[in-house]
Amino acid sequence: MDGGVGLYDMGAKKWDFLRDLGHVETIFDCKFKPDDPNLLATASFDGTIKIWDTNTLTAVYTSPGNEGVVYSLSWAPGDLNCIAGATSRNGAFIWDVRKGKIITRFNEHGKNGIFCISWSHKDSKRIATCSGDGFCIIRTIDGKILHKYKHPAAVFGCDWSQNNKDMIATGCEDKNVRVYYLATSSDQPLKVFTGHLAKVFHVRWSPLREGILCSGSDDGTVRIWDYTQDACINVLSGHTAPVRGLMWNTEVPYLLISGSWDYTIRVWDTRDGTCLDTVYDHGADVYGLTCHQSRPFTIASCSRDSTVRLWSLTPLISPLLLNVLADQPWEKIIGNTDTAMVPGSPPLLCGKVSRDIKQELDKLSFDIRAKKLRWFSECFSPPGGSSNLWDLVSVINGQDDSLLPASYSKGVMHMKHLLKFKTSEAQELTIVKMSKFGGGIGAPSKEERLKEAADIHLRLGQTQRYCELMVELGQWEKALSVAPGVSMKYWKKLMQRRADQLMAEDNDDAIPYCVATGDIKKLVTFFSGRGQLLEALLIAQGACEGNIRAPQSSAANHTTNDVDNRQQYQSLLHKVCKDLAEWYFQDGCSVLAACCHLAVDDVELAMSSLMRGNELELAACVGIVLGEGANQSTAYCLQLLARKYMTNPTWELSADLLRMIPDNHVLLAKLCAFYPGTAAEINQLHERCGLPSLEECKVLAEEAVNEGDLFSAVKLRLLSPEPEVALQIGINHVKEQLAGSDWTVDDIQPILDLMSYIRTDRLITTKTTEARSELLILCGYIGALLAIRRQYSSIVPALYEYTSQLLKRREVCVPLKIEQLSVELDAWRACTQANSIPPSECQREEFSCLQRRIQPSHKGALLLCGADYVTGSNLPSHSDLQLSCFTGQRIQGPVFLLEDNKSAISLNDALMWAKVNPFSPLGTGLRINPF
Repeated sequence: MDGGVGLYDMGAKKWDFLRDLGHVETIFDCKFKPDDPNLLATASFDGTIKIWDTNTLTAVYTSPGNEGVVYSLSWAPGDLNCIAGATSRNGAFIWDVRKGKIITRFNEHGKNGIFCISWSHKDSKRIATCSGDGFCIIRTIDGKILHKYKHPAAVFGCDWSQNNKDMIATGCEDKNVRVYYLATSSDQPLKVFTGHLAKVFHVRWSPLREGILCSGSDDGTVRIWDYTQDACINVLSGHTAPVRGLMWNTEVPYLLISGSWDYTIRVWDTRDGTCLDTVYDHGADVYGLTCHQSRPFTIASCSRDSTVRLWSLTPLISPLLLNVLADQPWEKIIGNTDTAMVPGSPPLLCGKVSRDIKQELDKLSFDIRAKKLRWFSECFSPPGGSSNLWDLVSVINGQDDSLLPASYSKGVMHMKHLLKFKTSEAQELTIVKMSKFGGGIGAPSKEERLKEAADIHLRLGQTQRYCELMVELGQWEKALSVAPGVSMKYWKKLMQRRADQLMAEDNDDAIPYCVATGDIKKLVTFFSGRGQLLEALLIAQGACEGNIRAPQSSAANHTTNDVDNRQQYQSLLHKVCKDLAEWYFQDGCSVLAACCHLAVDDVELAMSSLMRGNELELAACVGIVLGEGANQSTAYCLQLLARKYMTNPTWELSADLLRMIPDNHVLLAKLCAFYPGTAAEINQLHERCGLPSLEECKVLAEEAVNEGDLFSAVKLRLLSPEPEVALQIGINHVKEQLAGSDWTVDDIQPILDLMSYIRTDRLITTKTTEARSELLILCGYIGALLAIRRQYSSIVPALYEYTSQLLKRREVCVPLKIEQLSVELDAWRACTQANSIPPSECQREEFSCLQRRIQPSHKGALLLCGADYVTGSNLPSHSDLQLSCFTGQRIQGPVFLLEDNKSAISLNDALMWAKVNPFSPLGTGLRINPF
């Protein structure tokens, strides 16, 4: 009835598999637990409240149900672990989550539906409800009525002021917003705000600006009211249907999010009423919106489409985290609301969490930079492993194990901790033997806990303990089958107590045989084949630490065999971690994939996972804290971030990021070459970046030409008043290289990349038409080869097609032939794609030539191989159907619109394209910036 699906073993009369699939009807409300940003509660038409773990996206608690419709919910303040719910027919109730039962009911509204319930977080004894009977009732949690505020029609929403515990606002069917003051005995409102053209649903007080509140209405607008001025100060228009969800951001005072029956979510800048973003992914009315103050840029939304979705607001305020990363002054990160509310000013953090972080940092005397990066990164990052990642970074950097949080053992652990923490978990489960009673409603029985403990001991190779627990449970057959792994003497002793043996079958009962006989590879394969990679990881780690091995018939060669086996098991452990990382990555969880690599100290692959998932800010923060082992990856990550911010008004931030990279002279030159300011502004930027003036660069370029230093000549010409000349010099050099037979990608790519930073306004002028066409063609072709090197299979055909189309349409003279491009593409397809027809000899030779050309010239060069796959790429979406201009197929996951605002490609393809070819796929000469 609740959407659960399971597999029931009728013979054993037990569930072999049971999964709670969540709500099956409209979800009307959602709220994060005040003291835990990882727990989200949802209220549904199906009569239940569910609590979700946002890291695993699974329901961990469900209310008793049978409540009719649950319209609204409100968590008790702090760690009280109770939720108040409002229903369509059963009044309101308080659900004690730990006890698993309803502990209080409120029936003051009779059989009238209660549309909103709000537990005061300033005074935990007070709860407000709004109903179709026209009353907003304030009562204590034990049911004593304090106030009954009569309205002329149904009341749909109420919200406690976050600055004054005695002030509450309501939204009414009569189109008005009212504010009541509880400290007086009057039942009349202090203020009535009029202006909406239809009923008002939700109201929300600003958490950062005293006296400011907003309201959403069936007229499709959101109005901002100033209680102190008794006026409407802004009207946000854009929704095409009634507004339901409303939420202020708890750190940036001007950010407001709204959800509507038009299926969209809108993000507003309330300073000027601008809509910053519109999200179309829900398939029906959007009812609830919420965020947690310790993770203020992750919002949750719920809808009539019966889904809860998590969103990141970070892209809208991303310069903030970059200011933290670049170690900018505090005034560029944290400010007051008056400063932040100045129209057009950059975002500033003004909430409690950012202030608390600064206060904690001010107390530190060492390790300040690492703590600053971690704490702010966790504040900005969505759930899904960022805390786990930072714990692993701390372990690699040598932090004492005693400082690790309790949550660490629930995630991906470092290989040196895996057995230690799992053994502890098994011991905790076994302790239940000592207690007289179980764990209450819904808790596992003593037998279930002992079985779980036994399973953990088994996977850790603690075979004798497993046997003893199996005996205690009366499962002698399993104990006997494993006993030889302890000793023949022990096995014989158990045989005397129980004579029967168990025949191995093709199911879980095969596991003890493998463990007892030390057949680790078979067991890892067994788990991996069933997709149980975490179990495979445990087994491999147990083998590496010598806890699982075959019984020894003699002591001869015992030590040698152990060493050989341990080396094999170490290799096996790394393989399992890599497989698990790839599984997480393909599931859209690049952060957890990075955790798997860090668990076996593979820093380079961890950084690669983050960058391939486009978690650039997080990757840069982690790389800086990890230090030397991540230097190459961090430098590349900072380059990509600098490219992202090469736009107004963040040029200076881009320069700051590049200054963090050693040997940054060429990178700063590219930034200055691309900067589109006046001559005076360009010279000013040159000076800040330690470069000569425009005129000095012209003179130095001539000297470089005379000295035969071609790269410097192109660089300096790009920085001169006539950057077009750089194209003539550089392109001629590249064409000469391509006309030969022994060139490689690394011979050509650096100078092409340098030329691509010519100012856009100079590149797209009429007089550079031929040079522009040749530059785009050459960048397209070399980009295709780089895509083959990086295994960007989805865009290789598109890059070859792009290059061929430019060759067809433009009058150019380059040593490339369309026919040859077609031959190369066919050879690549034949030799790398799964085909029933094997490649011909000619195709093998052609592909071999391609491989020689793409071979890196430097052994230590950073190579990021594998397709990009951003978070959300595998999620279902109800947004407008978008077809990729690369494939003509529907785009799965986030979409990237090109500069004509019509053509679209997937964000994954856009990211990969930009990493190998900086110019737009439309051939306009504009650079592409999907980062």
